[in-house]
Amino acid sequence: MLNSILMLASGGSHHELPMYATEFQFGPLVVTNSMIVSWVVALGLIIFVQWAMRNASLVPKGSQNFLELVVESLLTLLEGVMGRGLAHKTFWFFASVFIFIVSANWFGLVPGVGTIGMGAGESWFSVDVVKPFFRGVNADVNMTLAMALTFFGMWIIWALQSNGVGGCIRHIFGSKADNKGVLGLLMAAIFIFVGVIEVVSIAFRPVSLSCRLFGNIYGGEYMLESMMAINEKLSWLIPLPFYFFELLVGLVQALVFCLLTAIFTSTMCAHDESGGKSHH
Repeated sequence: MLNSILMLASGGSHHELPMYATEFQFGPLVVTNSMIVSWVVALGLIIFVQWAMRNASLVPKGSQNFLELVVESLLTLLEGVMGRGLAHKTFWFFASVFIFIVSANWFGLVPGVGTIGMGAGESWFSVDVVKPFFRGVNADVNMTLAMALTFFGMWIIWALQSNGVGGCIRHIFGSKADNKGVLGLLMAAIFIFVGVIEVVSIAFRPVSLSCRLFGNIYGGEYMLESMMAINEKLSWLIPLPFYFFELLVGLVQALVFCLLTAIFTSTMCAHDESGGKSHH
């Protein structure tokens, strides 16, 4: 990735991207380099929003116009997936997740992330970095799993609010057919079996969501660093097309995470305009 150019241009050796985040101890407090980046990204987003809305007007312009464009586009997209009522109820979560993920993905491509840190012997700001101070947020599976588990907790709350305990059980295990008699019993048994499979699927959703995001972001960063290691003299040129591709991947993966979680929520919680449960 381009942030490795700082290392190679200064004569430092190339290191493969480690699978796990690096830990730093500050007294009793232990933080990882991915945690540091997540704080920087979150603080940057807070500052940008406060700055963009400092002189909010009915006719937006400049940064306010950009911010409102992003928010309105996300809301329109979620309304098409979830319906107006559910989208407005849950928008705070899905918009925050999307904006944070795409910002973190792009921040991970900034020069210096992964190449500024400590060298061997705990030397600070070494050219030959062993313990980088910064790491891409979503290149750490702990972060992606935390976001997926947070969504899972919110999904349970929204499902119970929309359907109640009995409604959730009927939604998962209840028969969708109107057959009676022996055929009705047979269909009920089939839907109970399908419900068990659905429960297993629901339990694995945090794993699949977190591994998909982590795998794509970590794999992309690893690929870029591998491209740079092919030829040290052309290390600035070879990965360049892939670098711009990773900008697109960062956006797409944020959309995938946001839309999948929205669809999971809609499947359980969406209601039609008349107030009845939607059919799935």
